[in-house]
Amino acid sequence: MNISFQKLFFAIATTFGLFAIMVLAKTILIPISFALLISFILYPSARKLEMWGLNRILATALSIFGVIIVLAIGIYVFSTQIVGLMSEFSQFQDKILRIFADATLFINRNMNFLPHMEKGELFDNIKSWFAESSGSLVKQTFNNTASFLTGLLSTVIFTFLILIYRSGLTQAFAAFFAENKRENAHKMFKSVQQVGQKYLVGMIMLMVILGLANSIGLWIIGVDNPFLFGFLAAVLAIVPYVGTIVGAAIPIIYTLVSYDSMWMPIAVALLFWGIQIIESNFLSPKIVGGSLKINAFAAILSIIIGASVWGIAGMILFLPVTAMLKVVCEEYEELKPIALLIGDQNKKESENQASRIHSWWKKIKGLF
Repeated sequence: MNISFQKLFFAIATTFGLFAIMVLAKTILIPISFALLISFILYPSARKLEMWGLNRILATALSIFGVIIVLAIGIYVFSTQIVGLMSEFSQFQDKILRIFADATLFINRNMNFLPHMEKGELFDNIKSWFAESSGSLVKQTFNNTASFLTGLLSTVIFTFLILIYRSGLTQAFAAFFAENKRENAHKMFKSVQQVGQKYLVGMIMLMVILGLANSIGLWIIGVDNPFLFGFLAAVLAIVPYVGTIVGAAIPIIYTLVSYDSMWMPIAVALLFWGIQIIESNFLSPKIVGGSLKINAFAAILSIIIGASVWGIAGMILFLPVTAMLKVVCEEYEELKPIALLIGDQNKKESENQASRIHSWWKKIKGLF
């Protein structure tokens, strides 16, 4: 096999150029990417409203307005619980700082990396440092909130525009293909849209199921505000792996600080551990995994690359984008090796092997 180093160089240079563009233009590309995924899930409802006689602009506006109403109701329901927790923040802060001071003194007695000091002195030093750094923390939080609201508004605007001009955008992208390939291009665009739609619908279903399971479990254990912590962990589960850990750590820390009994945080940890096992092995493969059809290596690699390029937004976006990339690569002979690297052929082979073993076992049982 002859390797063209010129083509290899151009491929590598193009890859680095794409990553450079994604990093430099992330303030525009992130809202557009979210808007594209949201437009995939809103397309059926907008299409249904248009079939009922509404014009495209009104149908799109009503579809987006429905999503905004649902989000507003959810924020309103949980805002009261969040306000109640914020009123107890000073008490939580003192308890957390005392636990941190105890842990620091315990480590210092064994490793001796700090000069000798009493617990009260260390606690006062930590509290004063926290008070001094709170100003910069508030400023950073304000800046992040402003950036988030700006990105949210941009996402809504881009979603509205994509849904309105979807026919023109599809025809424009199809025009890049040859005349005899445009029908296949439309089929490819439809497959990409279905992948994004199934992924988002699956994630919403998974969040609802996990939120209810977490909330009911926390309610049985006796944790205050179970639905807040339960659905917060479910929403954070959008970020694969990392979000699940953070979502479980929040109620564990809360029960550790708020309750004197040690069995409460242990019970919460066991609850989230059990739900995570069920979610990873049964729920996620059935609800979300079937729409992605990518292997675990490609999924983990996409999350790592997404985190390095776009942070948390990249961890959320790059997984469905990788699945869409697989659909696009399958349409080109030159890119089919990439589709094979991303796909889950090994999973299909293992499932076929498992079905053969099951059929053999049934035949053996029939002999006795």
